[in-house]
Amino acid sequence: MKRMSVIVTTFVSFILVALTPAVQASNRESLSIEADYSASVLIFQVGRVSLDAELGQQTYSAQAHVEAAGLAALFTDFEIDSDVSGHRTPAGPQPSRYGHVERTGDKRRVIDVSFEDGQARATATPEFSSWGQPPASDADRTGVVDPMTATLMLSEMVASRGDAPCEGSLPVFDGKQRYNLRLTSRGTEDIRTPAWRGEALVCDAFYEPISGYDSEDWPTPGETRHPLRIWIAPIAEGTAFLPVRLHTRAGFGGVTIELRQLVLR
Repeated sequence: MKRMSVIVTTFVSFILVALTPAVQASNRESLSIEADYSASVLIFQVGRVSLDAELGQQTYSAQAHVEAAGLAALFTDFEIDSDVSGHRTPAGPQPSRYGHVERTGDKRRVIDVSFEDGQARATATPEFSSWGQPPASDADRTGVVDPMTATLMLSEMVASRGDAPCEGSLPVFDGKQRYNLRLTSRGTEDIRTPAWRGEALVCDAFYEPISGYDSEDWPTPGETRHPLRIWIAPIAEGTAFLPVRLHTRAGFGGVTIELRQLVLR
């Protein structure tokens, strides 16, 4: 279940600001997003994701909730609440604060990350018994973004690079673990979900661990060999891009996440 939570939380980050280009291209002051997604293994639902985001011309903020559902809820009581706020600069999106609360059964941990002077600094309550072997160094945590802000970079890639919209590497720090998301374009594909149908861009995101992992948490080669495949749909006459599906073969089986409902204001 922990592996699935990483997959789902990463996908939430790709949802956060996929619509940011629409805000910049229009005269509207902000765009509010309410989105619901479902995670499944084969035909069995195992998780739910909800997102509320407010995207402005100069700032952004969002809250996301992830929980076990369906078959998985019979075996685990698990949920994550994440939130982020930040601002846009000529150099790109800059987070001000990122945090998440993770609960498994009666265990609860709060992570808070600040980004002063270009370096991420994290606190955990209760404290981790270990910050990894090795822990993320000052150098590792410099010039990074949180998992949710990482998609501002992806969104700009999609909006500005028509021939290869998903190419490059995103440096991410989640409050303990430091990793890169290495992006590769896979062309386009016609898909259908309960909330969207049509031609979507296909992007692969390869998970590359750097530091901050304990020995039992370090991903195996089998887990990192397969990418997160993300289908990103153009909407609003091509001025915005929204992730509508994700699939990965890593972990305990193939996990698919699909858009079920979307409300824009």
